[in-house]
Amino acid sequence: MAGKRTAALPGALYERELLRLQTELVKLQEWVRTEGARLVVVFEGRDAAGKGGTIKRVSEHLNPRVARTVALPRPTERERTQWYFQRYVEHLPAAGEIVLFDRSWYNRAGVERVMGFCTKEEYQLFLRQCPIFERMLVEEGIVLCKYWFSVSDAVQQDRFRRRLKDPTRRWKLSPMDLESITRWEAYSRAKDEMLVHTDISEAPWFVVESDDKRRARLNMIAHLLDSVPYYEVPPPVLELPPRPPSTGYERPPRDLQTYVPDHAASL
Repeated sequence: MAGKRTAALPGALYERELLRLQTELVKLQEWVRTEGARLVVVFEGRDAAGKGGTIKRVSEHLNPRVARTVALPRPTERERTQWYFQRYVEHLPAAGEIVLFDRSWYNRAGVERVMGFCTKEEYQLFLRQCPIFERMLVEEGIVLCKYWFSVSDAVQQDRFRRRLKDPTRRWKLSPMDLESITRWEAYSRAKDEMLVHTDISEAPWFVVESDDKRRARLNMIAHLLDSVPYYEVPPPVLELPPRPPSTGYERPPRDLQTYVPDHAASL
């Protein structure tokens, strides 16, 4: 359950602090690239808890060749026969890369457990293997940060209602999301049991109160920056070269090319 409601952050204050934190994220990115570090950030939580919006703010100014978001679809028939963690392993970062998991291997402890998509034996095996798997990642040198976005039932329902009315966000709602409303307590129990087994010292869970999306984004990014011992890498010295003089080249006539219509002129 999310915490008590606090005063909303003024928009100007939020935007100013977000830009400052995003600037630091770029410095973090350059440290990762320079040091050959490997950073994994796991985003988990209930539907409509604000994970996607936070991931967008984290990655907004980052180099997509360095930082990428992984949001896997449901497993294929072949993947169902693999070791459960196998399809996630192939998306782990190489040296100098950042991977943001928009949901992760914890699907088994959440939606698969609650919706009956895995057996009890598969679920129990996951709870035993997950801490071992994550300790292996950390021992290998991967920096692993895990965030659980917590939202209250009232705020979640309000966000669902707004998504239903907004054609640009309606795609975010699925029958599975609506089913989660009727299984609120089951998801709560699953989350609590998951934390008992997987909140390990090598890779602890951090809960983000997300009834207020602005505060959640700032709090999560600030914590991530505090959790990684990065330093500012001096940027290379770059200078624009002088433009060479014209050699007489002339562009072809405009009517030989097809241009996009000027929609903006009709506004």
